[in-house]
Amino acid sequence: MSSPETHYEESNHPGPAQYVRIAVVLFCITLVEVAIYYIGPLRGVLVPMLLFFSLLKFVLVALWFMHLRFDTRVFTWLFVAGILLTLSVFAVVLLTFFLRGGAAPSPPALGG
Repeated sequence: MSSPETHYEESNHPGPAQYVRIAVVLFCITLVEVAIYYIGPLRGVLVPMLLFFSLLKFVLVALWFMHLRFDTRVFTWLFVAGILLTLSVFAVVLLTFFLRGGAAPSPPALGG
């Protein structure tokens, strides 16, 4: 006898064909990322475009391969909260370096 908490609906999970489709989509996005690197006129928007495609791939992997799409919303919100906390700390550290002048301190001289 299974309790309602431990019983999962198996029909909602994708089959192998769906995973292959997602892998093909991820491969195509990676091809676009590599291609835009070599297109000269896109140099001005290269970083935002690469960040966008990386975010898109991250979301697809998290939703499908980490099964967040099929879990309860609590797990999704915990995952999103962790990502937002990480990005916030990263932004604060980055701003600290830029506000200090952008240069890292030079290492001490060796020898004597």
